[in-house]
Amino acid sequence: MRVVILGAGISGHTAALLLRRKLSRKHEVIVISPNSLWNWIPSNIWVGVGKMMPADVTFNLRAVYNRARIKFHQAKATEIYPEGSSDLPRPHVLIESTSDSNPDAKLGTKIKIEYDYLINATGPRLNFGATPGLGPDGFTHSVCTVDHARDTALELDQLILEMKAGAQKTLVVGTGHGLCTCEGAAFEYIFNLEFELQQKGVRDKARLIFLTNEAELGDFGVGGLQLKNGGFVTPSKVFAESMFVERDVNWITGAHVHRVEKNKLEYETLDGEHSFLDFDFAMLLPPFTGVPLKAFNKTGEDISTQLFNPAGFMKVDADYTAKTYEQWSPEDWPQTYQTTYPNIFAIGIAFAPPHQISKPRKSKNGTPIAPAPPRTGMPSAIMGRVVANSIVDMINGVSSHPTNAASMTEIGAACVASAGANAFAGSAVSMTMYPIVPNFKTYPKTGRSLVHTTGELGIAGHWIKKLLHYAFIYKAKALPFWWIIPE
Repeated sequence: MRVVILGAGISGHTAALLLRRKLSRKHEVIVISPNSLWNWIPSNIWVGVGKMMPADVTFNLRAVYNRARIKFHQAKATEIYPEGSSDLPRPHVLIESTSDSNPDAKLGTKIKIEYDYLINATGPRLNFGATPGLGPDGFTHSVCTVDHARDTALELDQLILEMKAGAQKTLVVGTGHGLCTCEGAAFEYIFNLEFELQQKGVRDKARLIFLTNEAELGDFGVGGLQLKNGGFVTPSKVFAESMFVERDVNWITGAHVHRVEKNKLEYETLDGEHSFLDFDFAMLLPPFTGVPLKAFNKTGEDISTQLFNPAGFMKVDADYTAKTYEQWSPEDWPQTYQTTYPNIFAIGIAFAPPHQISKPRKSKNGTPIAPAPPRTGMPSAIMGRVVANSIVDMINGVSSHPTNAASMTEIGAACVASAGANAFAGSAVSMTMYPIVPNFKTYPKTGRSLVHTTGELGIAGHWIKKLLHYAFIYKAKALPFWWIIPE
């Protein structure tokens, strides 16, 4: 049997390592990724403020896969043939090499790879083009990739030099579109930025503004949280606002950025007002779409709309019926991440969520302004493990159906959001939530368990985040006893 994994991010890499560990050597595990490096993305925010270098958050994939006996193609998948085709009757994917130094094929070479099971873990396409002028090719910075983060840090260094010379600067951090996700990364970055300006002695020269598509601070794309700490329950809105007030960071919520020009952006808020904001430095996250993939049946007919939603995310065992917010149900969310083809799965950002988690909102002008569902980090790794275990059981004849499940309405997540990287003066918010998607059937008042949904700010959180950085890179390198470290 051959299992092919498209993508080597957190979910795909987790699945690949577990499959190789649990399947006998007579079965093949193949990973296809356009990138040569694995990147621990949660630490990119530290690269973006100069506290880490790219080498601290990346490593060479091929070296790890060679040692683990996983075949690796540095390539991008472009087409899926789940029923085979006229010239190759078995299910296969068409891939295109993305590296001149690829030992399997030269840059641009197209190869067909057959599979018995396929896992789509391609992650997101960074859709900077959704907002004119957004992104590194426009007028803003990013920490979405390690290269983006490195360039952001270099620009920040220059800005700090100007501030030390007496210049006043306006720095804007947040989301660059009304339908962005991963507000947590922007949250972390602005507080690390504020901390670094303090450490460099130029905080008084900076006006900091957080620009977000969240209807209120602390939404994080999950509809907000009720955080229990020390016997008290605090809404995440209050928790987040207190951090912004204490650090003198201004905020603009419910915002959709229409366009960005040099040192100026135009945005619209939920009340329908259009405003302009001048800036000297901006780190704005883009919205995500699925990685471009086409699908064809055995007669060559394009069946992409059957496998993917309009945004390019793969449809799985979710309920995609159009529903109002009041009709949303925990049962809408996928359990096994299996598609209509029993041997194809989609995990991490690659799977299509049935709807948002936060309440959908539009401005008075009809512009959608609401966070898309986050499904990165710990949830992605859990999905990788669950799907890998199901495929192992299906290959070994334990069952003809997936044996493991992990609905986001039934699993929790832990997050450590850095607020300043320093061994003695730094801090981080340590948060847990259970479940990720609110389940008001089980928890009628809050949607989540108050026992398992907590939040605390302190220096211990910084040490935990630093420890997790090294632990998960160790795990991802498949070093001795890596499987002991949980997702």
